[in-house]
Amino acid sequence: MKQLYGVTTAMITAFNADGEVDEKALEQLTEFLIGQRINALYPCGTTGEMLKLKEEERKLAAETVVRQAKGRVPVYIHVGASTTEETIRLAVHAKEAGADGVGVVTPQFFKATDEEMEAYYCSVAKAVEGFPVYLYNIPQCTGNDLTAAVCEQIAEKCPNVVGIKYSYGDMARMVEYLKIRDWRFSVLHGMDKIFSGLLVLGCDGTVSGCAGVFPEPYVKVYEAYLRRDFQGMKKYQKAAAEIGDALKNGSNMSYFKEALRMRGIPVGGMRLPQKNIGREEIEKLEQQLRKICADYGMTFEVSGGGNTL
Repeated sequence: MKQLYGVTTAMITAFNADGEVDEKALEQLTEFLIGQRINALYPCGTTGEMLKLKEEERKLAAETVVRQAKGRVPVYIHVGASTTEETIRLAVHAKEAGADGVGVVTPQFFKATDEEMEAYYCSVAKAVEGFPVYLYNIPQCTGNDLTAAVCEQIAEKCPNVVGIKYSYGDMARMVEYLKIRDWRFSVLHGMDKIFSGLLVLGCDGTVSGCAGVFPEPYVKVYEAYLRRDFQGMKKYQKAAAEIGDALKNGSNMSYFKEALRMRGIPVGGMRLPQKNIGREEIEKLEQQLRKICADYGMTFEVSGGGNTL
């Protein structure tokens, strides 16, 4: 089974002028990210405005990224939805579309007990038996928290549950996840601002929305880690942290979309109720990003593939 590792980019969902999923823009973004040597792609998640997409739109976005990736990097489709039935349909579709696996966020809004959480994940995993599944815990957004004990129970019952994406700042909890299956459970963290430290602690990588806009410093951090070049890690982690701060660390995906437009990859705007940032914020963002690029020798404007750092 292919697993997530290194710099896994959480992708935005591109929209055209009519507000529909823009396949061409998604293809261009996919090509750009692969050209920057990212390690895996993760569309249709939080960064991709998942719960604002219709089921058919999510399927279209998934198919587009898988088709354009052409097997060059693993593609994991996030399939968590508001109902178990839709989540299962999306997971089955991802498998049939040729994806390498799926991510599944916890149930949202309605409080779920540990027993209910386990039943939910087991029902999804068993619907795509033999197909890799990553759990996804982001309790500050969903209102539900997935404990390490529950993860272990799910992993025992479902061999195809291979890991977890964790997007909350509890490092002690992260270590508990790492211990699952005798330290053979794949853990990726969403806190890309401390990517270097996460790797040293034992995480397989990060699932990063910021790296879906400026993959260059994150890729450099990971490549320096593989060489055990800790000074290199420190240097590029600083660049990644500055990029993340300028992009508001994923708290508003409009910053991601505007930054991609500035770089030469127009991906449209946000879906309501979220709004696009205004002209003043756009100008400020461009000034910040251009300065960071100049400071670290990164190319600001890009046209598609090719490394820019």
